[in-house]
Amino acid sequence: MSKSLLHIEGLIVFVTSVYFYAQVDVSWWLFFLLLLLPDLSMLGYIVNNRIGSYSYNVFHTYILPLLLIIFSVILEQNTMLALGLIWMAHIGMDRTFGYGLKYPSNFKDTHMQKI
Repeated sequence: MSKSLLHIEGLIVFVTSVYFYAQVDVSWWLFFLLLLLPDLSMLGYIVNNRIGSYSYNVFHTYILPLLLIIFSVILEQNTMLALGLIWMAHIGMDRTFGYGLKYPSNFKDTHMQKI
């Protein structure tokens, strides 16, 4: 049951991020162009599993995009807000499909599998 909740949570984060992105006056081309950008963090796996899992996890937790969204609202920066929402949408999309935070043991070992 709890694994299903994480999938549903991811879907809600994704849909909510897309909804709020639609409210910002920014191009949808930017959304589609940058949606998979956080996956470049997988390049850390070229070095080793420990570096790869760390870099992947930094870019796949809600903390940084949420801080970006908060600061963008405070500073009234629509482009920054759009970037934060795209980032959140990416993470939500990943969780919806079952991709989770990585353990250093192996790329395929994620927190979603442990639940």
